[in-house]
This record gives sequence, C-alpha cells and structure tokens, in this order.
Amino acid sequence: MGSSARLRQFVHDNGPLILDGGLATELEAQGAKLQGDPLWSARLLHTNPQAIRDAHSRFLLSGADIIATVTYQASIPGFIRHLDVSAERARELLMSGVHLAKETVTRFDSGHQRPLVAGSVGPYGAFLRDGSEYTGAYAAEMSVEELKVWHRPQIDCLAAAGADLIAFETIPSIKEAEAVVELLREFPDTTAWLSFSCKDGKCISDGSLFTEAVQVARRSTQLLAVGVNCCPPDVVEPLLDSAASLQSPDMSWVVYPNSGEDWNPERGWKTSEKLSATIPELSHTWLKQGAALIGGCCRIGPALIAQLRRELKGDCTPAASAEPS
Repeated sequence: MGSSARLRQFVHDNGPLILDGGLATELEAQGAKLQGDPLWSARLLHTNPQAIRDAHSRFLLSGADIIATVTYQASIPGFIRHLDVSAERARELLMSGVHLAKETVTRFDSGHQRPLVAGSVGPYGAFLRDGSEYTGAYAAEMSVEELKVWHRPQIDCLAAAGADLIAFETIPSIKEAEAVVELLREFPDTTAWLSFSCKDGKCISDGSLFTEAVQVARRSTQLLAVGVNCCPPDVVEPLLDSAASLQSPDMSWVVYPNSGEDWNPERGWKTSEKLSATIPELSHTWLKQGAALIGGCCRIGPALIAQLRRELKGDCTPAASAEPS
C-alpha cells in the first residue's frame, strides 16, 4: 500500500482528525516577538528551537492529531538573506522544522495513535510579506514554472526530513495551485493536502471560484484533502456547499479557519471576539459536509483546539507523558 493509501486509511479509521491551531499565535502568547520579522515564526528555528518544541507540546496536550511545522514562511532564500547563512545551513534549518515536530511527537505518549507531522508550505506571497497570500496578485506576473521553481526546495527539504505529509497552506490563486499540484508529481512518495485562502463564500482570494480550485486539486492522486484555511469560520459552510458535487471518496475536506479577525500587514490583527468561539460549534456542520481534517489557523490556541476535540471526538484531552519543558 502506497503512502497516500495508508494515510487515507488512517483518516478513515481515526477521523475526524483534529489539526492544531495557530503555531505563531501560541509562540507569541509565550513571549516570542514575531510581528514585522521577515522570517516570522521560522526565525525561532535559528534562535529558540525549544520554544517551538514547547508550542507543539501544548497543541498535542490539547488533543491535536496532526501538528504543522513552523516552516510556513521558511525558505532557502529567506534564511540566506535574513540570517546570513550558507545554502547548506539554510536547508538544515528548514529540515529542522520537521525534526523538532517529530521529536516532540516521539516524546508525547497519549495512549492513542501517534500524531502526524505536516510539513507546512506557505504561498510565495508569504515570502513577499505584503499580505498577498490573501490576494494572490503576484501570480499574474509569474508563470506556473516560476512558482514551481520557488516551491521545489521547500518541498524537497520537508519530504527529505520525513514529514508524514505536506500541507500547502493559504494558497490564494489557481495558478499557484496548479504549480504545487504539478510539482507534487516530482515527489511520488509524498502525500499532501491543499488549502486555499478565500475572499468570501464562493471564491478563493484571486477571485476564482472555489469549485475551480477543487477541480485543480482533483488532478492529483497524492492529495489526501483539499479545503480552506485562514478564512473567517462563517464562510466555510457555503464554500464546501458550492463544491459538494466535486467531493470524492479519495479526497476529503480539510478545514481550519482563523478566528474571524481582520489582518493588516502594517498593524497586525484587529482584535475581536466575534467568531473565535464558534469554530467548535460550526465544526459539526463541516463534519456533516464531509470534512475529515478540522482545526484552526491564526489566533486559535490550544484551549480552543481542546474544545474542538471534545466537540468532535467526545473525549477529554488525552493525558501525556511529555509535558512542555
């Protein structure tokens, strides 16, 4: 049985799987200064790897079945430029994101199935640091091949480091989706999910219909799931409804919205309490719509993930032998 088939069976046997929340949110809650940093949370791979281990541990303690690496904004060019390191050291740093997550999982003993590690790959817009992962504007001036060239080193590092699967996250455009779907074929033993940033209940960030985005994802036999992340929770249901006819037994929905607050590249998150508490409640609807991987993105911490697990799994947060140090 291939890796994609094994993971599909894992989801079938253990689903719904609970994803973690906003890793950067949790790191900031514990004192990390990330706002304005060109490497964002990936800088801590160089300066404070223990903080990353501790954040992973808190999400595992909250009941996450899958934790994502701190590599969303990590790249070989980014590390070289902003840390003044060699290409070899940059590659080591990127791979260390997987190693840290896997070390934490190994130390974690819940008595349940071993949690999985998803290697996080953000869009090219995350490297640009101008908020364009929520517009996809850069894709108009780039070719599919250029986007493949950009993403190839990151995927290579995460796969080589042993990530259980790759998470293509917050993808804002059809063109970038086409690029990662094509690129995935170069890594035939790698399984992934593909999630889009969306502007409303029908369209992804570049204005394309979500149905068109799902059709691109369906070209790949290596994608375990397709869905949405870092969008307001209240747009998830209409988005999934719009593409209900495209769902297949081989590809589940993955859903992990943010708190519903607004992000401004210059001023950060606009604080609001309006939607964050509704994720666990809305998750029942998403589950009925066929979502098999459900969690949170920015501004969602371990406490809400624990609540989500209780809502969907009906159990308490699993005890663990690996406490955060």
